[in-house]
Amino acid sequence: MYAVAGATGHVGGYAAKELLAGGEQVRVLVRSEEKGEMWSARGAQVAIADLGDRSAMAEALRGCQGVFLLLPAGEPEADFHTEQRRMADAVADAVAESGVPHVAMLSSIGAELPEGTGPLLPLNYLENRLRETAVVLSALRSFHFQEKVETVLGAVLEAGIYPNFGDSADVPKPMNATRDIGTIAAETLVSPPDASEIVDIEGPHYTERQVAETLSEVLAKPVPVVNIPRAAWVDTIAEGGASRHFAEVLAELYDADERGALRSQGDRVRHCQTELAQTLRSIVPVNT
Repeated sequence: MYAVAGATGHVGGYAAKELLAGGEQVRVLVRSEEKGEMWSARGAQVAIADLGDRSAMAEALRGCQGVFLLLPAGEPEADFHTEQRRMADAVADAVAESGVPHVAMLSSIGAELPEGTGPLLPLNYLENRLRETAVVLSALRSFHFQEKVETVLGAVLEAGIYPNFGDSADVPKPMNATRDIGTIAAETLVSPPDASEIVDIEGPHYTERQVAETLSEVLAKPVPVVNIPRAAWVDTIAEGGASRHFAEVLAELYDADERGALRSQGDRVRHCQTELAQTLRSIVPVNT
């Protein structure tokens, strides 16, 4: 039996589907019965457990050979880092209490850094908290998601521009499709390592200009790149609907990327193959 958190999202959903397709027993962790209905129909067990609820999480993980975990990094109600650390503590304590032997954790390139990476800092914290337990940890550190386009799709569709939070739109960077990450997560659960390790996940390389050009092809209309000046990052993010606090957290990540701080540091690398155009066609509304 394998437990999967985040099954209603991109990576967790693909991981659960891959496990089920391979004939494995799967227990999805969801926050409500309604969210678990589609998984029950697919043959998965459903456990109602919030990631921040240590007791519920520990109960949901008992008896499992391994678990796929992640930290949802959504808009916080209060201080982002405080909320994320609270959730990370609950998750790590639940893992220790449950006795589950292996965790495949969705992390990120740059998670080894203890400061200056904004929303990646809680991943650094959770990795280290899990290492303090007896669990074998597979830290799956991904580069950029191809699906990150979803965060700027409003600007693309409404303003007709592709905002780039960087000095140049012509620097190639690895971009991973979440379907590929989910597949790697499932494979890691079924074939766990003997000892904890860091696995860097690297997809095809694209520049932000190539992302905009691919969007233009999918939408059949021009999508020019607009480089947002560094001094305007926080204001621009906040104008897009984020709180000022969360905008500052995200701007710190963009700065780390610009400084070249987000580099491969893993024990080994897994490569993804899904091309950007395939991903964008799946997330851009068909009637736009």
